[in-house]
Amino acid sequence: MNLEENSINNVKPDDLIFARHETFHPRFGWIKKGFDASLKDPNIFSQEDFHIQLGVGKNMGSSIKYWCLAFKVLSQLTHTKQTTTVPSNFGLKLLEEKTGYDPFLEDTASLWLLHWYLLKQPCYATAWSFLFNHFRQNEFSPEEILTALCNYRNKFSTRFSDSSLHKDVTCILRMYCESPSQREFDEESLDCPFVELGIIKKNSGAKSYAFRIGSKPTLPDEIIVFSCLEYACLLSNKQRTISLSRLLYDIGSPGLIFKLTESAICNAIEKISQYIKHIILSDTAGIIQLAFTEEPEKLADTVLQHYYRRGTTQYD
Repeated sequence: MNLEENSINNVKPDDLIFARHETFHPRFGWIKKGFDASLKDPNIFSQEDFHIQLGVGKNMGSSIKYWCLAFKVLSQLTHTKQTTTVPSNFGLKLLEEKTGYDPFLEDTASLWLLHWYLLKQPCYATAWSFLFNHFRQNEFSPEEILTALCNYRNKFSTRFSDSSLHKDVTCILRMYCESPSQREFDEESLDCPFVELGIIKKNSGAKSYAFRIGSKPTLPDEIIVFSCLEYACLLSNKQRTISLSRLLYDIGSPGLIFKLTESAICNAIEKISQYIKHIILSDTAGIIQLAFTEEPEKLADTVLQHYYRRGTTQYD
């Protein structure tokens, strides 16, 4: 895959996915619930009473399935006329009961990792991808997001209603937005783990919102560097450098997905390079680059293991 595949010019109408969440943002326990259910029975989401087996209403059950697929902890496999839902490699690494990095998502770093995978190509949440990649206002109102999102949709398709896009905008803000005062929290916002990221804030005394740009106190250096290496791998598993400007500003880049500054990415790379010698922050002829001497996919796994398995593995 290369960046051209991620560009606006290559989006097809069938790539657009809106309002599959049944108006529910992901709630505490949902991702683990859906993962465990599919691990036990790959056919569960094909059964008429799957929501009863999950212990939720029908719409909530559909939402759990959607979010698990959108976060890529589950994958769908089609055999002739039957579709099964099975844990992905990423899902197993993160959520498997005995060997997973964080089976119960107790570490906020895991939420950042899921946020990365939600936006990682292929992305099954078009409004999320639009807001973080294409919508370049740092401060905005819900109406401004909706207008821009409708204009984006119109370039590719008219079969999705404005009301579907409105549901997505509402869901995004409920999912990520931290209210300016505890009094303004409602039950739904308290029930969404991704509020902990603090990546979107509501401006006090105004009906507007803003991205928090720069370093994030709960975003570990390892998750930043992991995403940089994964992004480099998306471009080419053979290349051994990627410029800082691409990591900051290209569609699907860590800079856009995590809303980072140049210094935030550079600091993360420098810290990780102190103990993983295959990773280097280089400056050649004024061009700052992330350089690495092994396959980026392999190094990305090494960096992630270091975060979750501190003190149990040696690195050179």
